[in-house]
Amino acid sequence: MKSLTTLLLTSLLLTGSVSAKEISGVDVAEHITVDAMQLQLNGAGVRSKFFIDLYVGSLYLPSISDNIDAIIDAPVSAVRLNITSGMITSDKMRDAINDGFDDATDGNTAQIQTEIDAFMALFSDEIKEGDQFTFATDKTLGVTAYKNGEAQATIEGEAFRQALLKIWLGDSPAQNSLKKALLGI
Repeated sequence: MKSLTTLLLTSLLLTGSVSAKEISGVDVAEHITVDAMQLQLNGAGVRSKFFIDLYVGSLYLPSISDNIDAIIDAPVSAVRLNITSGMITSDKMRDAINDGFDDATDGNTAQIQTEIDAFMALFSDEIKEGDQFTFATDKTLGVTAYKNGEAQATIEGEAFRQALLKIWLGDSPAQNSLKKALLGI
């Protein structure tokens, strides 16, 4: 009987460690698998504007870290955006991401403009509440973008990969409170 109780308690503890947590109505997974590599949730938070929640952003890494340089330099990572507002349109998303790249590069996007243009093409289709974008970054492959779990394109280039991560983690992030939440602080 004692071993059955121990087995049940162990089972409950393991189940709890892999369950999702909810942020602004979105179930955020504790782990995701990208290209056969399991990544763990580093942090997640809400991007809001004018008191409206726009999306839940989450950052996945091989191991938890709050060191921005180590995160940017990690061999793989993923940023996931779960759209929570119908106010986000394709045009607004492209504008926000263009602004993000401008901030992430201190206004010097010329070096990665071809990659940015290719990335922007991913947002030409309608965006609706409930859509999920995952940007899987790999230092050797670049950034593979997924929409609702389906791979859209891979954009090569280390400078582009770093700039994309800096949209949320750089010195001028999309939102300071979201940056802190992604870092788990």
